Amino acid sequence: MTRKSWLFATVANLVFAAAAAGALMGGTAAAQTATQAVTGPYVSLGAGYNILSGETIKPLDGTQAVAGTTDYHQVFHGGFTGEAAVGYGFGNGLRVEVEGDYFRNTLYKLDQGSAQVRAGGAERKFGAMVNALYDIPLGLPVTPFVGAGIGYQFIDWTNMGYNNGTTGLLFNNRQGGFAYQAIAGISMPVPSVPGLDITAQYRFMGISSGRQYYGYATGPGGTVAGFFKAGPDYNNAVLLGLRYQLFQPAPMAAAPIPTPVAAPAPAPARTYLVFFNWDKANLTPRAKQIVGEAAQASRTTQVTRLNVNGYTDTSGSPAYNMKLSYRRADNVAAQLVSDGVPKQDIVIKGYGETHLLVPTGPGVREPQNRRVEIILH
Repeated sequence: MTRKSWLFATVANLVFAAAAAGALMGGTAAAQTATQAVTGPYVSLGAGYNILSGETIKPLDGTQAVAGTTDYHQVFHGGFTGEAAVGYGFGNGLRVEVEGDYFRNTLYKLDQGSAQVRAGGAERKFGAMVNALYDIPLGLPVTPFVGAGIGYQFIDWTNMGYNNGTTGLLFNNRQGGFAYQAIAGISMPVPSVPGLDITAQYRFMGISSGRQYYGYATGPGGTVAGFFKAGPDYNNAVLLGLRYQLFQPAPMAAAPIPTPVAAPAPAPARTYLVFFNWDKANLTPRAKQIVGEAAQASRTTQVTRLNVNGYTDTSGSPAYNMKLSYRRADNVAAQLVSDGVPKQDIVIKGYGETHLLVPTGPGVREPQNRRVEIILH
């Protein structure tokens, strides 16, 4: 099996294994729960195997007299790669991130025409990339994603070359170049840890040619130092990793219930309904008007606390709807604070697709169920 065939087979096996693991970890619940788009900041780590395509080096200047005019072709062993990134998800599938990476491959041999010599040493790369990625929403327990990136990579040649007693080459040099990459992979949520995903991905990275390394060529005429021009550097990598979405939404702690004292019986609770568009949590102009009326009423009547309860309709998965109901409630609470209501007087809860205002079956987009109830006590 060629290295390219091995790489593509490995990618396919990783994708299959991740999907199978998702079914085993989540059981029936995982199969029925669709993943959701990353919203807000996140961090990620990955590590895996890198195949470095052979590079061509050409002797320049005086090194041609000893090394010859024929180009050398470097052949590398497979090696290690790792990456870490900090990114931001916009909630619609689009993500951007800044990545730092590291690669290491050892040199296996050098080809010069029909001649071959065993060689040693290592090529190490490290640098930074800016990536744009898109999570493809398929409503499945795993989410495919694709992306591309650009950046800059430093490439170290450490003790790279050979010496057979008659001829030889040796490099200990660092150069750099413009880099670009393409990314494809899948992510799978870990049900027991909200915000945590397992990722499997394939990456192709290319680094521009034209780098010139200073090295030493040994031949029958002695040893000559000079420059060698390096061709493009191509990398095919398969990585497994973790991605964690920061600042997961959580219900606010309930405000302490004041100790009962002799006082007039409280007025009946007043309820204000704020409705939302499908799969949205932002407030419409009409919604802001209703929130403002509730805020005004809380100042003109005897109110001890405000309950802000979020709900959704039955379209989408229960897990996604629970988070969406909290987002809606959080946005309404934030508007109440902006309208002058003390934050400590507000109790936020999310009920997802439970407690429907209009009873429906599953998967129904009912506008009256997409709501937040503001209750004044």
